[in-house]
Amino acid sequence: MVAVDGPSGAGKSTIARVLADQLGERVRTLLLSTDDFATWDDPVAWWPRFADGVLIPFSEGRDGGYRRVVWSRGEPELGEFVAVAPPRVLIFEGVSAGRTSISRFLSLLCWVGGPDERERLERAVARDGEGSREHLREWQNFERGWFAVDKTAKRADSPIGLVDLPN
Repeated sequence: MVAVDGPSGAGKSTIARVLADQLGERVRTLLLSTDDFATWDDPVAWWPRFADGVLIPFSEGRDGGYRRVVWSRGEPELGEFVAVAPPRVLIFEGVSAGRTSISRFLSLLCWVGGPDERERLERAVARDGEGSREHLREWQNFERGWFAVDKTAKRADSPIGLVDLPN
């Protein structure tokens, strides 16, 4: 299992997609995102749904599944059930993907720090829309505290900077 973690707008999804594409040419690879679980109001407490539905079954060689968060009306709600078979490599990307409690399952923790907070905010707004700007500001405040307590960057096996982002 590989976790790709870091603050919003840093480039985690891009790095994870490139890694999944490259590994997927050789072995069965599954890419999942914390975006399938998290909401503005529940940035990290959704974890039991991932652990119980995906992480634990996969660690036991069983199929897993989860209900993906969808934003069809601008507000998050649980969508349909997504069944997933255990891959050879699971890549989990997003804010808190490499949290301390997952360490025993990880083969690799990649930290993507990206540019400064202001530029990351603009990237995230470009991705999610101007209407998300205030939510994203609050999210950045949350992230700062989360990463300070979890010490994710310090535990990372591989820090990835802007120069490492694919063109």
